[in-house]
Amino acid sequence: MTAPLTIALDGMGGDQAPRMVVAGANLARKRFPNANFLLFGDEPTLTPMVKRFSGLAERVTIEHADEVVLDEDKPSVAMRQRRRSSMRLAIDAVGEGRAAAMVSAGDTGALMATSKLVLKTLPGIGRPAIVGVFPTQRGESVVLDLGAKVDCSARNLCEFAVMGAVFARAALGVTNPTVGLLNVGAEALKGNDTVRSAAAILAESDLPFTFHGYVEGNDIAAGTVDVFVTDGFTGNIVLKTAEGTARLFVDFLRRALKRSMSSRIGALLARSAYRALREQLDPRRHNGAMFLGLNGIAIKSHGGTDAIGFANAIGVAVDTAVQGCNTRIVEELQRIALVDSASIATRTDTNGVTS
Repeated sequence: MTAPLTIALDGMGGDQAPRMVVAGANLARKRFPNANFLLFGDEPTLTPMVKRFSGLAERVTIEHADEVVLDEDKPSVAMRQRRRSSMRLAIDAVGEGRAAAMVSAGDTGALMATSKLVLKTLPGIGRPAIVGVFPTQRGESVVLDLGAKVDCSARNLCEFAVMGAVFARAALGVTNPTVGLLNVGAEALKGNDTVRSAAAILAESDLPFTFHGYVEGNDIAAGTVDVFVTDGFTGNIVLKTAEGTARLFVDFLRRALKRSMSSRIGALLARSAYRALREQLDPRRHNGAMFLGLNGIAIKSHGGTDAIGFANAIGVAVDTAVQGCNTRIVEELQRIALVDSASIATRTDTNGVTS
């Protein structure tokens, strides 16, 4: 990154905010020397925190926000009654063109609803999707939707496939991504009508990526494809299960290495390998999920993350902005039949599903 870039930060969102947000911005400024930050939140609280980090004040502009989106706020409340919240003002900065992207560790539902209200969706996109990067045996894979919309039509799944492929090129550097539809089996007759209809559309379309077909849950860890596509209900369960499994595995390993004197000695000898494994499974490393399909970049950080995780979420914002992810999505939708809503609706209805 060489050109200056401004990232808007929700200074009050997250379990450990605002301290975590400020510390994360300080880490990110070292990684991205050309990035500047618009920090929204309670100015009297944020100002002394920023000043504690040498050199950070020169890269941060604090803008006061009178309100905060609360954990108990419904998305409708966040949209209509929290217009002066740190989250809303950060989103507004993207909508107004003052920031290239925004990052928040606040409530997912409120962030999605408000981002969609302010930024709108890209041409040809019916519903946005939350996309994240998962570690796999082959490296990394993209998974979406991670919870933006629990009920999806066949058309939505096809749009997710296009957006996921574009994101894989931008985030993972994959030239020709392989895309798979998450299903209960790989056989052609498996799955519900929505998944089968989406598979038929993707198989028939002239797509700028390779459609692999159906994939199963165990294929995610194996990294069978570069992009895993599913509805938000299933995707959110996949995300939470993967996070819990990673923590469980690390905890089991730590207990085993402390069980006896010989295991303690073995742990001492293998501490560098154990440290590498722990870092690879650390959810902070993969923190930062993008709301794909919006006409602007909004990144959701895990609410319970720390400064390291928040800095990585800022990194996702910078990378997607620099790579021009949204422009690529629009260009690819224009190249294929998915941009024609009437065509998709007709073909989907033919397969017995109303989009």
